[in-house]
Amino acid sequence: MSTPARIGIVTMSDRASAGVYEDLSGKAIEATLSEWLSSPWEKQYRLIPDDRATIERTLVELVDETRCSLVVTTGGTGPAPRDVTPEATEAVCEKMMPGFGELMRQVSLKSVPTAILSRQTAGVRKQALIVNLPGKPAAIRECLEAVFPAIPYCIDLIGGAFLEGSERAPKVFRPKSK
Repeated sequence: MSTPARIGIVTMSDRASAGVYEDLSGKAIEATLSEWLSSPWEKQYRLIPDDRATIERTLVELVDETRCSLVVTTGGTGPAPRDVTPEATEAVCEKMMPGFGELMRQVSLKSVPTAILSRQTAGVRKQALIVNLPGKPAAIRECLEAVFPAIPYCIDLIGGAFLEGSERAPKVFRPKSK
């Protein structure tokens, strides 16, 4: 049996990390990935405040030390002063993948006109793809559904763990071999 892929799930929220309310967004990511991934994987969960230095340290730890191939974040993508997730992501990534954010905003605009205020993005650090999602549980599934078909192949290209989609997942795209 192959070694399970490690996937980081990180919620950025001052209030949830202080225990003011439950982290429903992190649970939404976990539930969606559990439904959509047929390959074995293990969750590396973190709940942290909206603090840029803490976010950067957490992303570096999950990729460099814990060896996650995918890190999915939620929260901190809006325009408020404490929303610094995209800046922290960009600071730790070698390559940015702006198409992820463009597609997620395009899909979200069909549901809510304020989707243009969201600054979610994605980037590559070493063998890991880091994807920033919005903080609302309903938006998480909607955004993941849009970008999921490209995630496993992106991780293939950067040398991360092999991820397979289940029958319930949006169809994963991998080019046909010649």
